[in-house]
Amino acid sequence: MGTVPGRDDDTAGRPGGALREVLDRRIAVLDGAWGTMLQSAGLGPADYRDAALADHPRDLTGDPDLLNLTRPDVVLDVHRRYLAARTRAEQERLREEHAGKQRRPLLSLARARANAERVSFADLPTPEFKGLRTVRPELSELRELIDWQFLFLAWDLRDKYPKILEDPVARELFDDANALLDRIVADGSLRAAGVLGFWPARADGDDLVLGVDAGDLRLPLLRQQTVKPEGRANRCLSDYLAPAGDHLGGFAVAVHGAEELAARYEAEQDDYGAIMVKALADRLAEAFAEHVHLLARRAWFEPDADPDVRDLHAERFRGIRPAFGYPALPDHAHKRALFDLLDAGRLGMGLTESFAMTPAASVNGLVFGNPAARYFTVGRIGRDQLADYAERCGITLDQAERRLRPNLG
Repeated sequence: MGTVPGRDDDTAGRPGGALREVLDRRIAVLDGAWGTMLQSAGLGPADYRDAALADHPRDLTGDPDLLNLTRPDVVLDVHRRYLAARTRAEQERLREEHAGKQRRPLLSLARARANAERVSFADLPTPEFKGLRTVRPELSELRELIDWQFLFLAWDLRDKYPKILEDPVARELFDDANALLDRIVADGSLRAAGVLGFWPARADGDDLVLGVDAGDLRLPLLRQQTVKPEGRANRCLSDYLAPAGDHLGGFAVAVHGAEELAARYEAEQDDYGAIMVKALADRLAEAFAEHVHLLARRAWFEPDADPDVRDLHAERFRGIRPAFGYPALPDHAHKRALFDLLDAGRLGMGLTESFAMTPAASVNGLVFGNPAARYFTVGRIGRDQLADYAERCGITLDQAERRLRPNLG
């Protein structure tokens, strides 16, 4: 993270440094127990008046907004105490969470594999095509698939959609978003492009093996290793692929143009508009992933699928589409193989050195069709699985540690 001009170079590295950088650049609304902190400052009537307010006829005592003018030193002190308290609380929460993870016992890798999930492979449908298909839906089509719940969460509004629209603030946000989306759809300032692929595939232990033109492509995966209650499996996504005769889907989708459009709003000093553009692009990208998954289902095992959008958002359908970097596929580095397989670069998508996707409003993933397939979290793994994974990936142990650090506890 870079530093802000005029700041000490170690700002970003200090606790709360990221928030402090934001506060240097933008006005932020912070929520918390401000009243309690102000009451502890022992303020009296004189603290709420300065020379300009000395003869004001109303009793001003207890009006906290006035303290920005009359006692900015108190306001600054409250902010500092608030940030320090939140930082300490967050650090304590992380320490407790980490300690809890460390206390959970692990199985050996051999025992975890022996407790793999056993599913049926009696039904192995064949996709209607193999290889790649480009997908370029209209934004008006994707709009119908948007899960608006996550727009409100992005603005820290936490009631359920559509009930949340009873809140005037949420309603205003929703109306603003749709008004902007109307303009975007009309002028074509954002555009969607993606690719869907199918390949013959099989499971080989904890690896996925895809049959591609250049030969077999092997994707090593990770297995849950924490001790499970009786009757619960230690899952790996390879459990949902048959040892022979199966198929696997993959996709990469993106909404282009958000950075350019947001820059236009920023040039007009409209930060709200810029933020909203990026938030809408994210929602459209997720809707695009929903759209391409539905296309995959129709092309593979559910040709007449015509689900209600609520069923899509609730994931009430056969199969899953886990993305690299998510809990069941924590190693971001495998995105490179998927991107190359999909030839995603020809559609303007790319990966940074740290495997972040560009443009930012992008989604990628694999498509599993087995009816038993479920999302899960790999969680903490042991050193035995780390060494095994490094060997399967053909990388050093140090490289594997860097790629899987969050899973090492």
